[in-house]
Parts: sequence; C-alpha cells; structure tokens
Amino acid sequence: MSDVAVEVHELVVRYGDLVAVAGISFTARAGEVTAILGPNGAGKTSTIEVCEGFREASSGTVKVLGLRPDRDQQQLAARMGVMLQEGGCSPSARVADTVALYCALYGRGVRANDLIDLVGLGDRRRSTWRRLSGGERQRLNLALALAAKPDVAFLDEPTSGVDVTGRALIRQIVADLTAQGCAVVLATHELDEADRMADRAVIIDHGVVVANGTLAELRAGHDEIRFRSHVTLDMQSLADHLGIAVDQMAPGDFRIATASSPQVINALTGWLSMNGLPLDDLRAGAQRLEDVFWRLTGRTEESP
Repeated sequence: MSDVAVEVHELVVRYGDLVAVAGISFTARAGEVTAILGPNGAGKTSTIEVCEGFREASSGTVKVLGLRPDRDQQQLAARMGVMLQEGGCSPSARVADTVALYCALYGRGVRANDLIDLVGLGDRRRSTWRRLSGGERQRLNLALALAAKPDVAFLDEPTSGVDVTGRALIRQIVADLTAQGCAVVLATHELDEADRMADRAVIIDHGVVVANGTLAELRAGHDEIRFRSHVTLDMQSLADHLGIAVDQMAPGDFRIATASSPQVINALTGWLSMNGLPLDDLRAGAQRLEDVFWRLTGRTEESP
C-alpha cells in the first residue's frame, strides 16, 4: 500500500457564520492521483487552500508529507508544487525568465529549459505571459509547479482551456509524476479528465464528503448500457421488450441500468432493427465518473 502523503482529519473551515467545510476527512497517497470534486460552493477550494497552507483551518488537522501547512510552511514549500488556476505571473514576465526564477528559488536541480520543453512551450520561451493563450498559460503554471521537483503536487484545473494535444501532454506529465512517487491532488470540474487521470476520487457536497474511494469502488454495483438513437424511440416499448427500465439521459441518449450481457445486447439491437431505429455510440460496463457524480450530488457536472 502506498504511503500517505496528505492526511485531512475532521477539517472545518468557517467564514463568519458560514460553514464552508464541515468535518471533511480523506487521505492522498504517494504515487497516486487523488481527484477532489464538488459542485460550486461544496468546499473543495477551501479544503485545498488549507492543504497548501494558504488558508487556516477553523478546526481539525491537516498534514502534508508529515508536516503541518499552518506552521511548517517553509519546510513544506520546498517539497510541494502548487499549480494555481489563475495568477502567479506578472503580465510582462517572459516564459524563460519566470521558469528560471522558480527553478533557482526551489534549488532542486531542475533545468529551466528542460522544464519548458517538457510542457510544450519550447517555441514560446521569449513570449510574455500576456501574449500566451489560455492553454499556454496553464502549461506555464504547470511548469512552475514542477520546478519544485515535488513530492506532492496540488493542481487546480490543469487542463482548463487547453487543447487536445496539450491535454494529452498534461496527462502524460501527471502519469510520470506518480510513477516517480509523487502524490498528485487534482482539483477539477472537468470530470472526463478526472476519469482519465485519477486513481481515487473524493466527492464533496455542501461541505461534507459524500464519496471517497478508488474509481472502481465508486462505480461498483452500477453497471449500465448506454447508447444513442433517435429521439422518437419509445422507451416504454423497449423496456417491455427487455424487461428492464430504460431512461433518457439527454435527447437521443439512453441508459439501461443493467450489467452487460450478450442476451441483453442482442435483444436491444434486435428491437432497434425491427423498429427501424439507428444504434450509435453503444457502451456497456461501469458508469463514467460523471454518472457517479450525478448519482451522488444530483448534478450533471461540477461548477468551476
């Protein structure tokens, strides 16, 4: 079992009379990606900020790499990478100069040029922050977090605004980090990206943890068949034919809440053929993380 890198126990964060975080507990382990998910106002940002040492807890305890972020910030900062969603750079700062400065400040032996190439900004070395696209700024923010050669990395919306190629690059960088034993704590509202990158997920709603486990554990017992067809599909007729309820998740997007089997698939395709209806995007098996999120929070997606 991996070593615990982040330990949050009964964390409470208050803003006056407002309780933003109401006794949250979870762990994140070295060599794993732990996704922190939650709707807008759920308390995930406050939780992450306490872990990073940017906000004080009202009560409870938080340890990162065995250190207390509220009192051991200097020791922790030397081993922790933090990727902010926005800010952190002067608009006139050049990519090469900014990354070189961070590498020098951390003093962990990371070469600035290597880091710039790693995040795909090799041809933007002389560009200023203000001249970078949104996706390029995200990659620069990631480079600054990697300058720490971190043992734990907190990444806030790392793929927001990033194109398809950049997303694949970031996923590979995150995979390489965990392969080297880094604990990655990922905060995102892009559930598809969390589904691709995370080993574990902590779902927070109204300041409390509503789910905590591996993605396989969160999906367990909720197999389904999803397919697309014409919006005129008669769900009741199909349900009667299959003997299983059929739901419409979105116009033309249907779900059968059952484990996949050749018998059910054959019955489905046969009924569609008899009724002259198309079959598109057939997928069977475990729920997507988005479906798990919907089931637990009653929301189709996270708010930023």
